[in-house]
Amino acid sequence: MNAATHERLARLLVGAAAAITIALLVTVVMGVAAPGAAHITPSFLFTSPRSMGREGGIAAPLAATVLLLGVALAVAAPVGIGTAIWLTEYLRQRWLVAFITFATESLAGVPSIVFGLFGFAVFVLRFRMGWSVWSGGLTLALMILPTIVRTAQEALRAVPPGYREGALALGATRWQALTRMLLPAAWPGIATGMILSVGRAVGETAAVLLTAGSALGMPRHLGDPARSLAVHLYILAAEGISLEKAYATGTVLIILIVLVNALANRLARPPRAGKERWPWSRRPSSNSKKSKSVTMTCRPSPASRSAFRARR
Repeated sequence: MNAATHERLARLLVGAAAAITIALLVTVVMGVAAPGAAHITPSFLFTSPRSMGREGGIAAPLAATVLLLGVALAVAAPVGIGTAIWLTEYLRQRWLVAFITFATESLAGVPSIVFGLFGFAVFVLRFRMGWSVWSGGLTLALMILPTIVRTAQEALRAVPPGYREGALALGATRWQALTRMLLPAAWPGIATGMILSVGRAVGETAAVLLTAGSALGMPRHLGDPARSLAVHLYILAAEGISLEKAYATGTVLIILIVLVNALANRLARPPRAGKERWPWSRRPSSNSKKSKSVTMTCRPSPASRSAFRARR
């Protein structure tokens, strides 16, 4: 068998694998969306469920899902990004970095039901929060925290070393270099990790059911119990309440996940030539008549001045 035959065989195998993957995706999506799309109406989206979900829509589960994701992101994003900054920029003990990284990756592989049991034992019972948006959101924050830490860590490592060296050489402190150079450059990767973690949290059922409950009503505040879209779909299908509503809820859930993944891919995509992704990275054109030359003065920090005197 010559090299050309090997090449054709390899293309055939990888093409067949790609075709099988696409066929499975289309089968799953169409199997849910085909019977559910006909039941998605404005009244279905903007009315709360009634009669255990047999009537009404998904306004309350949709609002509960948004609240749960908001609490999870508000807690996990600062902690995850701060942990990634500490591991990447400040911690110098490699063994400790390796240990924390291993612990973070191990935490990402824990099943969601274990997080649910932990949230039920700690937030619901120990801290007496009860079944509430707070308990569910904090449990989801623990679940998405490893994803945010790892993606933010890799995004900061991907920033060219010249950014750090140039900022420090101009007299900037480490914090100034981090906030003005490194974080803006790494933000697309960090934002992508946050959005992908949201896509995982949207579909969680067991952890939310054990911590946020399954109340049908609209949550008035974060202390109320709530039912997310995934939990609503599970109850409708498992108890045989209304398969039509279950298919429609599943279709809305698929649409949300597709939108989240599309946004993540858009942020991860490199900008086109001649276009900048962020407004603060735009530079005035040299051919423009209105462009003015700007002289930038950089003052060395006290630490750099003292180091320079010591060298003299």
